[in-house]
Amino acid sequence: MPVLSTPVPSPPASTVTGVALRLLNRPGPGVVSLVGAGPGDPELLTLKALRALQEADVVIHDRLAPAAVLERARPVARRIYVGKQRGEHSVPQEEIAALMIAEARAGRRVVRLKGGDPFVFGRGGEELEAVRAAGIDVVVVPGVTAALGCAAAAGIPLTHRDQAQAVTFVTAETRPGGAGPDWAALSAVNHTLAIYMGVAGAATVQAGLLAGGRAADTPVAVIENGSRPDQRIVTGRLDGLAGLIAREKIVSPALLIVGEVAAWAQPQTMLQEAAA
Repeated sequence: MPVLSTPVPSPPASTVTGVALRLLNRPGPGVVSLVGAGPGDPELLTLKALRALQEADVVIHDRLAPAAVLERARPVARRIYVGKQRGEHSVPQEEIAALMIAEARAGRRVVRLKGGDPFVFGRGGEELEAVRAAGIDVVVVPGVTAALGCAAAAGIPLTHRDQAQAVTFVTAETRPGGAGPDWAALSAVNHTLAIYMGVAGAATVQAGLLAGGRAADTPVAVIENGSRPDQRIVTGRLDGLAGLIAREKIVSPALLIVGEVAAWAQPQTMLQEAAA
């Protein structure tokens, strides 16, 4: 891939400290930043994430990075789409790692932009390991993960003194042939579950929690495209979770919230009025 000819100005020293200053100003190989894009609302980007985007030579992103976030990147930065969607992994994980390493070795500032937080079901740990093993400097920029962003957008407190003394982030999707979640261990009352990648496996989630002892009338909320302009929120009971998702034609990305606090979910019209 050709090296961009546009010079990359260093930010004022007053805006960068510590490791970031050393990485941005020294000559030689580039740096990889694993950046959390948040759940979709560009205003939920951290200042550090915004700075990394505005200093990037290359932005490697997947489908969970919306256009509104990509628009914040440096105008001359190359955008490279790598897919990462259920059933459509357009670029294998190993090739993504190799691409990041090659771009950094060419002296470029690489942003690997990941939806939510890189270290919460984002395979950021695998990418960090690969880049470090190649001897490339890497910076991790945390982001607002879907459980926090989507719950807030729906008006749902993940914990509550009277209704939830614990919250667990769990993924319903596992490696082929791998062990699934221990639904029985996750079925305690007053315990919120924020379930990632649960749309396709909603029937399994429902059956597992009911078999584990969770009450059939436990409130559930499903938040599609949380925090984005096309956000949708639907609610129901645990024993109707799979039917609710099918009836409402919910598609990913969507977060499932199971637990007493899901009853706090606000109707879409109320949320829109509150934001006006």
